[in-house]
Amino acid sequence: MKLRPLTGAITALVTPFRHQSVAYDDLRKLVEFQIKSGINGLVPVGTTGESPTLDHEEHLDVIRAVIADARGRVPVIAGTGSNSTAEAVGLTRHSHDAGADAMLVVAPYYNKPSQEGLFRHFAAIADATDRPIILYSIPGRCGIEISVPVVERLRAKYAHVRWIKEAGGSVDRVDQLKQAMGSDLTVLCGDDSLTLPFLAVGAEGVISVASNLFAKEVTQLVQFGLAGDFAKARKLHRKYYPIFKTIFIEPNPVPIKAALARAGLIGSAEVRAPLCEMTAANSKILLAALAAVGR
Repeated sequence: MKLRPLTGAITALVTPFRHQSVAYDDLRKLVEFQIKSGINGLVPVGTTGESPTLDHEEHLDVIRAVIADARGRVPVIAGTGSNSTAEAVGLTRHSHDAGADAMLVVAPYYNKPSQEGLFRHFAAIADATDRPIILYSIPGRCGIEISVPVVERLRAKYAHVRWIKEAGGSVDRVDQLKQAMGSDLTVLCGDDSLTLPFLAVGAEGVISVASNLFAKEVTQLVQFGLAGDFAKARKLHRKYYPIFKTIFIEPNPVPIKAALARAGLIGSAEVRAPLCEMTAANSKILLAALAAVGR
């Protein structure tokens, strides 16, 4: 499979539900909206896709569906992370066989392995495929950060491990990674509100939640930033910054699903327990933020 660029604006897709079952018609509609809006890539079944509450077959079926619906028009990056190394390896192999262009692999959550344990975890996954592996560091959800030395070790050993989704909320972390590995490592922002500052210090894109609804706008922001036109990028950032914050007013993906349902891009804002619908007060805040940008 020819390697395609894994940079720019990439959407961490929600998984639409109807009566608690995966709504594949809505998923197909959402994928089409993304591609027509100019998005650079799609991530099915990341944490935004509610991977913790999809069973094994659903997880793989959603990945297969997005690959089929994308029809090769943009890269599909399968979410294959788990806090079980064996499960992550299995999901990675199945996604490879299904035709995924790359894998997004989150740090093991809850277990809190040592840094050596982290290295061995990702090494086992990298041994299971020759497709690109995007490491995913999000200490706020996992309780552990993928250290710069571990990223360096993985990058040195595996040619196909040279991407990281960085969601630790620190611009300084981008500098640390770039100082250590420079252009040998592609950094993708994992927080919509930090996309602009991350680009300013060398990140090459974002894996975005907001782009589920604002695909065109997030893509434009990233394009301007990568082109060095920070005046135009900053203008878009200022306009949509309230949205970037408000979609996390409750646990992701609850608010973005509510916004998508309101826009008619999915038929229901359903999430799976233990997530639940937004409070009335927070729904008003979300509606006001959407109205402020004409949505």
